[in-house]
Amino acid sequence: MSIEFGDLTTQIAGDGRITNEEILELRRLGWADGKMSPDEAESLFVANETAAETTPEWCDFFCDALTSFVVYAVEPRGYVDAEMAEELVSRVDRDGRVGTMAELELLVRVIEVATSVPQALRDYALKQIEEAVVLGEGPTRHGALSPHGVNATEVTLLKRLIFGTGSERPAGVSKAEAELLFRIKDATLHDANAPEWTDLFVKGVAQFLLGFGGHEALSEDRAAELESFMAREGQGVGGFLGRMASAAPNASGFGSLLKIGGDEADYLEEWDDSAESAASLEPAEHSWLQDMLEADEDLDELEKALIAFIDAETGETFVPRPKG
Repeated sequence: MSIEFGDLTTQIAGDGRITNEEILELRRLGWADGKMSPDEAESLFVANETAAETTPEWCDFFCDALTSFVVYAVEPRGYVDAEMAEELVSRVDRDGRVGTMAELELLVRVIEVATSVPQALRDYALKQIEEAVVLGEGPTRHGALSPHGVNATEVTLLKRLIFGTGSERPAGVSKAEAELLFRIKDATLHDANAPEWTDLFVKGVAQFLLGFGGHEALSEDRAAELESFMAREGQGVGGFLGRMASAAPNASGFGSLLKIGGDEADYLEEWDDSAESAASLEPAEHSWLQDMLEADEDLDELEKALIAFIDAETGETFVPRPKG
């Protein structure tokens, strides 16, 4: 670690203040030799922990610098091995929780940009979001963010974790991730959730069920389609649910659903014909969905929205087993 870099991070740790001028100087010093050393990385963690108040500029620098260190410091570049992942988790973990938003953002950023990360790192990061939602505590609940429901920050982080390059199924949703979406849905069913949450739940679970044709990997073209679909905020599910509510306000409870976005572009018409073969429920997927729907007492609004979306996508009618 250069003397100047170390002196500056020590000064930040000492007075608990981070100025934009100091951040610019750290950027200059940190990449002066084209790489970041373990000592420099450690000094950034210390500065982040001791700062009385951080800024978006600090969070960006902290994540840029340490993502570069974690993802590209060890060969093969872009692949985070188990040892590096364990070191990262041990550095940010405090009794099972991530302490700061900058550290949580770092975990998400690493998973988002790495070619591959260990499953344990993905599980740890997703657990942070789930526990913050269920318990109402954690870095995503600081400041003006609501203590209840799923907030917009958490929806964004979940989407990035699930669809990041280093996620379990890039541009898609795994079984474990779909089950996590169901758990969060059940825990927040009666809360005032961010409108984006309905969109993510329906799209995410539907993509697990329809996007993979059993357990086969996605083709590059199919993955690109799904990634593009998820990136189109306000399209797809939002427009679809809005049209369903207008056409049949009393059908399946659609009249009370939140309408997301204003673009009425029809996702069903835009999806490429080559993907149609994937738009069906395999027996195992059908059984899984039945089990998930039966986990609570009644069909709720998000489950109804999911079923309607699957019906429209497959051209078939999914009939849930009677509950109880």
